[in-house]
Amino acid sequence: MVMRRVFSKAYKSYKIAVDNAFSAKNLLYTNIMISMGSSSCGDLLQQSYEIIREQLVHFDFQRTAQMAFSGFTAGVICHHWYLILDRFIIGRTIYMVIKKLIMDQCICSPIVILSFFATVALFEDDPLDNFTVEVSNKFWTLYKAEWVVWPPAQIINFYFLPTRYRVAYDNTISFGYDIYTSHVKHSRSKVIEKESVQKDNNVGTEKTNGN
Repeated sequence: MVMRRVFSKAYKSYKIAVDNAFSAKNLLYTNIMISMGSSSCGDLLQQSYEIIREQLVHFDFQRTAQMAFSGFTAGVICHHWYLILDRFIIGRTIYMVIKKLIMDQCICSPIVILSFFATVALFEDDPLDNFTVEVSNKFWTLYKAEWVVWPPAQIINFYFLPTRYRVAYDNTISFGYDIYTSHVKHSRSKVIEKESVQKDNNVGTEKTNGN
């Protein structure tokens, strides 16, 4: 009986916390925190893989913070996007779901990708030049991946889930996509870092031989 009461009380507390987190008052903050957590964890996993492959020397927590900030902007955009989408396209018929899916892929996805490159570029040298180069070289790579990952996921999202759970559901799918996003974004920089490390090692070897 005691254990049953403990579990019952714990479940009630959990349910109250979830209801508060996903209430209209707190939903924006919840969506932002979930998106930031997904982006930062995805980057840390990608960095772990790069360290194992010896493509990185150590964890770059500044890079993770930048990815977390990109999750902040994505959380804000997706939060408002789903509210707008459900306000103007009402219903859960297959026609309405497909209509939402097409609009999501053609409007929201490009905006989120562009905001990602713009947000990270703010922390880099020559933000405008870096943003232009990154978009030119990597936008289509991420956008093509969006068309592979999101259509089946969003059909479930738009057909079954209420609006307040859409961003949370997105991030369960987006966690793997965030790892890929981190890989695409930093694919050039990690090569440069590896070359820099090799160059430093070569210089050190030459100095040793010279001595």
